[in-house]
Amino acid sequence: MEATSKKNLRKKYKQLRAELTDSDIEELSIKIANNLVPLEIWDKEFYHLFLSIKKQKEVETEFILNILLGKDKNVVISKSNFNDLEMEHYLLTDTTKIRINNYGIPEPVDGISIDVHKLDVVFIPLLAFDSIGNRIGYGKGFYDVFLKKCNPDVIKIGVSFFEAEENISDTSDNDIPLNFCVTPTKVYNFNT
Repeated sequence: MEATSKKNLRKKYKQLRAELTDSDIEELSIKIANNLVPLEIWDKEFYHLFLSIKKQKEVETEFILNILLGKDKNVVISKSNFNDLEMEHYLLTDTTKIRINNYGIPEPVDGISIDVHKLDVVFIPLLAFDSIGNRIGYGKGFYDVFLKKCNPDVIKIGVSFFEAEENISDTSDNDIPLNFCVTPTKVYNFNT
């Protein structure tokens, strides 16, 4: 089971991501956004979206953002506090100023604060996930802390360039599983 530990999977998927070119990232990100369209999630009001960290070669979320704006949805983005591993959430508007923080994360400078209980859908960055919806992030726990504060029925959607691992061997009770994970080729539904 050693090969499927969080530590080993983080290393594996950081390496796989490092091999992606900018055009790979764009092409795969568009496919992910297109695979999101058939999901029955578009009748909600508040959608939390992460802004992609370019240096980490994350899924480019601008294509998901375009879908949300085209459907006239409220988009919420976050600002990370590395002292307490909490995130503050702000409504994305035409006047929102975005700045790249010291960790390379694009964040709102300030704005209209949104309570986590208003969120209906959360799109979640990840490095890897398994066949039952467990995910691996960068290990800081920002999303685990954040998701615990959301309503229990918030829809949690991971986005990944890569397919599911069989299982992650060292999950914990603090890990919050996904409802869906969307890749360039497939939608994984963990609600069944």
